[in-house]
Amino acid sequence: MKYARLTKEQFEELNQEFINFLATQSITADEWADIKTNKPEVAEQELDVFSDLVWEGVLKQVNYVEHISSQQMHLFHFAEEHMHAIAIKLSNGIDITTNDGYNWLRENLMNDEVEFQQAKKNYSSDRNADKFKLIKQGGSITKGELFKFFDNLIN
Repeated sequence: MKYARLTKEQFEELNQEFINFLATQSITADEWADIKTNKPEVAEQELDVFSDLVWEGVLKQVNYVEHISSQQMHLFHFAEEHMHAIAIKLSNGIDITTNDGYNWLRENLMNDEVEFQQAKKNYSSDRNADKFKLIKQGGSITKGELFKFFDNLIN
């Protein structure tokens, strides 16, 4: 397995897609029931293959990921040749995951207690794996509004 197995809830949401996936392999509902009962290792493999296919499709479309913790915000844009990261760090103990903390940050962007950094990094041999690693570490897929705002602010 290249990424991670989908959760039970995700499989339930993608039930029709999973049925179509099995159908492309000429596996009927009865055969699937038999496989689950008599060849659980084969069933596990099919679940893993389907999960990887779903992740590949999702990751191919991801352009922005953000990871926000109490004192830091890491924003990533996946450009064609490299990923661009913007990091915002607070040194004053204010928690930007709260409404009050985030509002403080918005009103005090040029305060000495707010530090901006940015970097560009080339992709490894597997661009989607690079994206998945950031998501697995707690990043969230976004439309990039925060990244674009801070990119305009500091560049």
